[in-house]
Amino acid sequence: MTTTTHSRTRAIVLRALVLTVLALGATFLLDSYTNYQLAVVAAYFCATAGLTLLVGLTGQLSLGHGVLMAAGAYGYALAAGPAADAGLGGPLRFGLGILGALVVSGAVGALLGLAGARLRGPYLAGLTLALVVALPALTSEIPGVGGDQGLGVPFEGVPDALRGILGVEQWHAWIAVIVTAVAVTPLAVMRSGRSGMRMRAVHGDEVAAKLAGVSPARVKTGAFVAGALSAGLGGAVLAVATQNVSPGGYDLAFSLLLLVAVVIGGLGSIGGAAVGAALVVLLPWGINTLTAAAGLPADLEQRLSGNLAVLVFGGLLILVTVLWPGGLSHALAGPTRRLTSRFRTTDQPVPQSLTER
Repeated sequence: MTTTTHSRTRAIVLRALVLTVLALGATFLLDSYTNYQLAVVAAYFCATAGLTLLVGLTGQLSLGHGVLMAAGAYGYALAAGPAADAGLGGPLRFGLGILGALVVSGAVGALLGLAGARLRGPYLAGLTLALVVALPALTSEIPGVGGDQGLGVPFEGVPDALRGILGVEQWHAWIAVIVTAVAVTPLAVMRSGRSGMRMRAVHGDEVAAKLAGVSPARVKTGAFVAGALSAGLGGAVLAVATQNVSPGGYDLAFSLLLLVAVVIGGLGSIGGAAVGAALVVLLPWGINTLTAAAGLPADLEQRLSGNLAVLVFGGLLILVTVLWPGGLSHALAGPTRRLTSRFRTTDQPVPQSLTER
């Protein structure tokens, strides 16, 4: 690892640590329901972060990324449930659940990655689409996963040492934020390092990448596995927050919503993935809150519930695509750079080469 790469990695880790601490501190300012929303946003962020790298950097279109979240959620439930029945609790049970989520989601991601190394464009999209459509049938046929009703997830209570400080929803938000930091930070390091360069090279021209000594099959498979592991951790976090996992929560509409979120946020951008994940959770809630406060007739409010959010998402997608093709992250990049430049000193030293002229 070169000095530049090491410095870049250290900066990413430090930034992730600061953002994690800020997010944990913000939970003290939020009510119980908002902390629950924060946990859900963090879970979705795990999935969108992996999806934005998969689509934006390697060009592999996945229409069924929700399946990978479902794999992680089921893996967590299948590992944590028997652990709870055996009398295990606390960090040990949670750790076993996380391990189960990683194993199941990683296995599914590896299979999809091997297929993605051989399939391109609509063929890979069709495969992932078939998986998400077949998920309810698969859960009905596989014994021990609960069928359409799904599986219950053991309740993760607040540890005794923190019981007087944190509420249940706040503790779940803490779990979600910490797990998300562990899941997303390696993706950010991959994006900025040699792995990200290889992904961009494969996306740009596979023949040229091969001539440069890069294996497109290995890069595509690795990208799918990395995205699957992150999505699996997101599924585990969502299972902890909702205490249930069922195929109905990971249908085609949910997978397409994740894809829309990364497009609106900005393909290939980790920050854009965070923006997209927040929109998926907060925009429908905000719209429902406004319609409820508008005093509309009950039948009209019922028809607008859910449908209006989809309409707004579609309009936002069109607006962002037309005005900011790079997504909201690129639209915000300019103002952010101008804001940060104000804090830089204007008394820069004159380069020696100029003083010698």
